[in-house]
Amino acid sequence: MRKQSKNRKRKTGFSWKLTYNSFKPQEESLREALCTLGNGYFGTRGATSECSSSRIHYPGTYITGVYNKLGTRIAGKLIKNEDLVNCPNWLPITFKIGKGDWINPAAEKIHKWHQELNLKTGILKRIVTFSTQDKKKTTISEERLVHMADCHRAAIKYQIKPENYQGRVIVRAGLDGDIENNGVARYRELNSKHLKSVTVNSFSNNCIYLKAKTSQSKIIIFEAAKINVFNPAGKKVKPQSEKTKKEKKSIYKEFELDFKKKQTCQLEKIVAIYTSKDRDVGDPMQAMKNSVKFAHRFKKIAQTQKKAWQSLWDKFDLDINNSKFTQKVIRLHTFHLLETASPNTVNLDTGLPARGLHGEAYRGHIFWDEIFTTPFYDAHLPEVTQSLLLYRYRRLLPAREAAKEAGFSGAMFPWQSSATGEEESQVIHLNPLSGKWGPDYSRIQRHISFDIAYNIWRHWERTADLNFMISYGVEMLAAISQFGATLAKFDKKDGRFHTEGLMGPDEFHEKMPGAKKGGFRDNAYTNVLIVWTLLKTLRILSVIPEHQKLRILNKLDIAEKDLKHWDRITKEMNVVINKNQIIAQFDGYFGLKELNWNYYRKKYKNIKRMDRILKAEGKSPDEYKAAKQADALMIFYLIPFFEVEKIFTRLGYKMNRKILAKNYNYYIKRTSHGSTLSKVVHCYLSNLIEKKGEDWYWFQQVLKSDIYDTQGGTTPEGIHAGVMGGSVDMVMRGFCGVRPFENRIRINPSLPKKLTKIKYNFYYQGYQVFVALEGSQIKIYIKGRKSKFCSVPVEVSGKLYNLCVGKKYKLPFKKRRKEIPAKKRKKMAYKRVLIVDGDTSSAAVLETQLEDKGYLVQRAIQGTEALQILKSEWINLIIISINLSGGMTGFQLFKEIKKAKDFFDIPIVIYSSKEGMKNTFKKLGAEDFVSKKKEVKFLVNSVQKILKNNGRR
Repeated sequence: MRKQSKNRKRKTGFSWKLTYNSFKPQEESLREALCTLGNGYFGTRGATSECSSSRIHYPGTYITGVYNKLGTRIAGKLIKNEDLVNCPNWLPITFKIGKGDWINPAAEKIHKWHQELNLKTGILKRIVTFSTQDKKKTTISEERLVHMADCHRAAIKYQIKPENYQGRVIVRAGLDGDIENNGVARYRELNSKHLKSVTVNSFSNNCIYLKAKTSQSKIIIFEAAKINVFNPAGKKVKPQSEKTKKEKKSIYKEFELDFKKKQTCQLEKIVAIYTSKDRDVGDPMQAMKNSVKFAHRFKKIAQTQKKAWQSLWDKFDLDINNSKFTQKVIRLHTFHLLETASPNTVNLDTGLPARGLHGEAYRGHIFWDEIFTTPFYDAHLPEVTQSLLLYRYRRLLPAREAAKEAGFSGAMFPWQSSATGEEESQVIHLNPLSGKWGPDYSRIQRHISFDIAYNIWRHWERTADLNFMISYGVEMLAAISQFGATLAKFDKKDGRFHTEGLMGPDEFHEKMPGAKKGGFRDNAYTNVLIVWTLLKTLRILSVIPEHQKLRILNKLDIAEKDLKHWDRITKEMNVVINKNQIIAQFDGYFGLKELNWNYYRKKYKNIKRMDRILKAEGKSPDEYKAAKQADALMIFYLIPFFEVEKIFTRLGYKMNRKILAKNYNYYIKRTSHGSTLSKVVHCYLSNLIEKKGEDWYWFQQVLKSDIYDTQGGTTPEGIHAGVMGGSVDMVMRGFCGVRPFENRIRINPSLPKKLTKIKYNFYYQGYQVFVALEGSQIKIYIKGRKSKFCSVPVEVSGKLYNLCVGKKYKLPFKKRRKEIPAKKRKKMAYKRVLIVDGDTSSAAVLETQLEDKGYLVQRAIQGTEALQILKSEWINLIIISINLSGGMTGFQLFKEIKKAKDFFDIPIVIYSSKEGMKNTFKKLGAEDFVSKKKEVKFLVNSVQKILKNNGRR
């Protein structure tokens, strides 16, 4: 029995630990990134305590929001870059035996090397046994943590055990401020000395501190350490001598100790880190000193660390029982996301760096990766998402100024953001091969603003936090919509709105072949996202109180005519689609050359960076249909498919799952996946269109990308936060089919064969929802505010349930349904209402009230749009206004519906101010006629009565 218990424990431990059992210098930089410890306030790479920066090791500590800008003169040009600063190194601990050199195990003969990151506790352990040249054998044991509850705290327990010798040993531990940003090879020619005016001193008993100031941003960084030595019994050791060594930018404590063979000596180093940016700290210097002076021993700190991490795992853990590798990597990704942004981030003015707090790649800048990571936080700690959105809100003014300077209205957020919210992307870059300067077009990825809008809306759906939306969210949405509306220019020739000079997510394509300016006409992803943003903004403006709406519109100088113009854009935006129903990535895409992919795969093997290969051959990637990552397909990754259908129908284009499948098959053959995010998108879409086995293949590629550094040298410079967030979202939104909406939770599982048993929980509008999937059954338990009438609408595999809080449910689920033929639609049990009204504000108010009653609502403004919806979806009741947009009136639509075989039996309610037509509609078969002069509640009551008594079933 005891043996079985041990085996079970070993199997459980596998998925909670990242373990390395040998020292491999060539892999050390990757391991340092993957073994980073952090808490959302700061992160420290998993470098050994004895090392300094070298070709093997790179210790780095990064405090969120601590940036500094420096200029470097290259080839006659002054280039300025703002970097996430590598802060003073708090790790240094080493020793020397007798009069030998300071020990670095990597330079000695290693007998044993075991390194273990415990994801459950956030503690990094290392055991190393090595021998020096004079055959003296020593074992080092180290435990290290960055505290999740006390965000300013770090600690190390460091044990030294002489295996075959005894005598005098000098142990050294301290703080090193002689630090540069040197972690990315391609940046090393640039000025990287961000720290200046470093001062050091000691205080109290065995306490030292270091104070450093950044050169340009003038941020002061405070670090302190309390260092003590203990015997195996835990009693403090009185050393033979004790010294404080001050260097120009560093400070150390040195202890001379007499060691006995096989007797362990333990050093504890308790660290505190503060900055002058800390808004909740009055005197950071005094706070730093008090923090270490009155700190507990390592054992007590480790106990509180375990509790803090356990409380997070209770919320975030995805329990996947039958796939060991998947379980382990999902937990690893969860761990690193929480190290990057956590409850400690909530009161900080910071965004989410694309490469975490794990390295210096992308200079620690914030891009669009939050669209992949915010679902992760929204599902468990929406206050973290809210904090990340407030980072954007505080930079709304610079975004508006940037738009104005570029000739637009509204808010144009930067592609690369850091401290101020100004654009940090380079304008020009130097080609190291040719020595020539060329333009950098990446900043014209204007979709970043609409990506931010997407995050705001999804946060609203998840939380229903009207106060946040009124105070911050709606203003950002309106300003971004204002920007999108001025990007769109109307062309009388084709009667469509177009955009010019924009890049999509695919960074291989910067401009049309031979063009002097960067960007493209009608990037599909950007155009559709503009339409989506405008629709959502109009929707939320109809929800908030009228005086708040007027306040925001007046603040942004948006008139009622502007709102009507926005609505027009949502019906007339251009998307280029060819006769084969393929969406063009941009206008002119189909005229580009095809690439011989088989030739290049055979010649170069790895073709992820196809752009560099083509340039090396004297060609331009702009000439070919060769994408770095998903671009047009991003539309279907972000926006629920039924919403995409509605948008395309609104624009006058055809869209269904077959068309999506065509586009997936077309673009996947022309994509090199030079970005790991591309695999996330293709994984989700292959699951959506039910490419059996293909989704699992892509998912495994996503999981391997960082843990195995499949991009070849990128992960050592910092983890890919977007991929990590995307992998967790893939399990939740893709495989488990969880999607929160304003009026319900949708759970529509589509599990691969390899995943048959999953447990998870998530947050939804004040409730905690616990779900277990196994076989064809789903168990649901909802925890939250409980009352007599409290229930949560949950749609499982197309069937709507109102689940009571505090009760356990077992419900059947089936694989995600395909489009249902008209003859089979009657099996669906939930109630859908279609509103057809040319007055969008009136329709929006009605939609909100009907959704509050639990109905699923579709809206159309034209008769032709309504007919297309009826042909593709099951509708239980239709509400028609006489005044519609387009050529068809409500009366004409009514007659068209009544003569159609497939939906003549749908109950219709006429909602109009033309009361003289009431009897006419009644004679023709209208179920009811409600005057627009009456309150909306009369119409809602009529709908409820009809659907209860004789609604279409």
